[in-house]
Amino acid sequence: MTAYIFPPPATPALAIAHSDQRFPIRRVICVGRNYASHAREMGSDPDREPPFFFMKPADAVVAAAGVLPYPGATNELHYEVELVVALKDGGENIAVENALDLVWGYGVGLDLTRRDLQAQAKETRRPWDFSKGFDNSAPCSPLAPASAIGHPDQARIFLEVNGKVVQDGSLNELIWPIADILAHISRFMALQPGDLIFSGTPSGVGALEPGDQVHGEVVGVASFDLTVGPKP
Repeated sequence: MTAYIFPPPATPALAIAHSDQRFPIRRVICVGRNYASHAREMGSDPDREPPFFFMKPADAVVAAAGVLPYPGATNELHYEVELVVALKDGGENIAVENALDLVWGYGVGLDLTRRDLQAQAKETRRPWDFSKGFDNSAPCSPLAPASAIGHPDQARIFLEVNGKVVQDGSLNELIWPIADILAHISRFMALQPGDLIFSGTPSGVGALEPGDQVHGEVVGVASFDLTVGPKP
């Protein structure tokens, strides 16, 4: 038995809908600007830009429920609602036609962004890590197994803040569909069971304020409700 100098941290995990089991998380890979409308609102050309990715720590994933702590070191906490893909298998150089065989299930989550810190990083050409990978920056719904819901590719995805729809799109608007995303990532690193993929957000991103009531949903897949906590 391995002797550690202190007890190792618990394995990050997500709830599974209608089950007592949990999905263990290995790492979180996020796709940037994967909806044409969002790419345009961020000043990019969706017709020419290949997919790009960034990472969040596995323990940035928390249940999208109850009160979400407002992070420190920012005055611009932005929401980005996304379909979340949970993998049961992995590999390298996966063919597009085989990629969905890796998927265990799906959820809906928020890629939270400290937009002011991200803007500073872009201006100075420095990494985005502290703008994307902070504590509680990836709240997510319970996961639904693909064996029960299939592989959604036409579903509506939307976000409401205080009862007002602020983001509204469809999964058929993804520039790079899920199978293409998985195949592309697998060219650069071996995908593994427990990997989560945040697949990109529609247009309409904006700021969250303390007390905001937030509802996110991919229709027929999963939904969540949470409240934004006070600023520290």
